[in-house]
Amino acid sequence: MHSYTLDDYLSLQRGIAVKLEYFDGDICLMAGYSAGHYRISRNVLRLFDAKLAGSSCEAFGSDMRVNTPSGLYTYPDASIICGPKVSNAAETISNPIVIVEVLSDSTRNYDRGEKFDLYRSIPALRHYLLIEQNFHHVEHRRLETE
Repeated sequence: MHSYTLDDYLSLQRGIAVKLEYFDGDICLMAGYSAGHYRISRNVLRLFDAKLAGSSCEAFGSDMRVNTPSGLYTYPDASIICGPKVSNAAETISNPIVIVEVLSDSTRNYDRGEKFDLYRSIPALRHYLLIEQNFHHVEHRRLETE
């Protein structure tokens, strides 16, 4: 198995339209979107934009990459930052206070387990929302400050 550097990943991601996730030397193609997934993501962003209007907070969709201190680079379905955008790259944020993932059969276990563990290393993160697309269910995980 080939191990990639972060520079390999960033170079590869710049040259293609599909979204790739990077962690611990591995690069994975992210799952594609269904129409339902897209609709839910779009509606979440609309709600966030309406609630955040006039504040110092800003909502982003799945085109904004998030990186974690644990080394994960990925594209959540939605995220919110408050204050300045913190990152080394223009298309990446490292200080979201909210992350939203729309679940699918292929990502549900990862989003609830290992990915959440990696997201938890973000000091600013306070809320993690998991939204089912195949039935009505939203899971809200609140992270407390230490």
